[in-house]
Amino acid sequence: MTITTMPSLDRQELVAQIRQQTAEANRNNVTRTRAYLDFYRQHQEVHWALLAHLVSRNGGWNMTDLKGEWIPAIMDEAEIEPFFWMLERSNWLIFYDAYPQLLLYAEMKRRGEDLTSLLAPLGVSVFMQPYWQDFLTSGDSSRLTRALIVNEQQYIEQRVVHKPFTMKRIFSTYAFFTQSLFSLNQILFPYKAHPTDKRLSIAGVNVHHFSDLTQRITIGKALYQLLFADRERLEKMSAFCTRIPHTGSRADYWPHLFTPHRRSGQADDGYKLRLDGENLIAGQPKLYSPFLQAAWADVGHDPADGTDWFRFRDEKWHQEVEKPAQLPAIDAASYMRALHWMEYGVKLVTTFT
Repeated sequence: MTITTMPSLDRQELVAQIRQQTAEANRNNVTRTRAYLDFYRQHQEVHWALLAHLVSRNGGWNMTDLKGEWIPAIMDEAEIEPFFWMLERSNWLIFYDAYPQLLLYAEMKRRGEDLTSLLAPLGVSVFMQPYWQDFLTSGDSSRLTRALIVNEQQYIEQRVVHKPFTMKRIFSTYAFFTQSLFSLNQILFPYKAHPTDKRLSIAGVNVHHFSDLTQRITIGKALYQLLFADRERLEKMSAFCTRIPHTGSRADYWPHLFTPHRRSGQADDGYKLRLDGENLIAGQPKLYSPFLQAAWADVGHDPADGTDWFRFRDEKWHQEVEKPAQLPAIDAASYMRALHWMEYGVKLVTTFT
């Protein structure tokens, strides 16, 4: 691409337009998740957009879990609200930082010009500029993806993860320990393994030590490897994303176990086990997993501060970009075991409280 000097007014208008489009799409988890996929379908060379779409789907499922079948049975509203804040704020901040980069790339691609000088006015870390410049000439999707993973996890590190509120009200709580103990912290990529399958298969990874920055980056790179390593499976995962709109309900991928509709007339005589292997016990109702917009109202956000996380120019983060990562993958059987453990835990807690 050619390097050009844009008129000052044109630069300001483009930055303002990108900020407006970002604000409109950043309304809630559903709108963000859809925006990532819409972008990827037009620019499939930007692998990060599909990864972000799938991780954002998981973020939505985690948000609705907080109002679903199990979590309200073991946590009260005062405990649930901080978990939602962490998930929503992180989801919002990553989109706030990353989506303008995607929109600017789309404009560079349309014009055939290098406009990476506009990353700074958009509030993007100086860390990202050389990676976008390299991508314009090399088309190295993997390197750009790893750079975005490092950048976005750094972006939420001080703004969310290591805030005193988060450390005290979330990571040190019994509820967070419980979710980790039962291995319910998982990121799942659904797909139809064979055209005749009635149920979707699952691939993913367990998420442990979320408060650790390097571990989150490793998880992101491992998920990227999992998503793009197998071309045939990638196409099946992408087909799921296109075919099944994201609602926030886990019924999106496993409607044989989950429903977005709350049943009426629930008995008050304690929780009854529902799961039998990979199915429901005969006669038992499905697990409640609401639509996101039924579970949570849209919330306003304070603007992100303008501090650049890379202000100390620590070169180890450039070295981190160059390193791929892998973690043990989980499948549907692993996920099913986690659901059973969680259900047993809910049964135990509700029986003795």
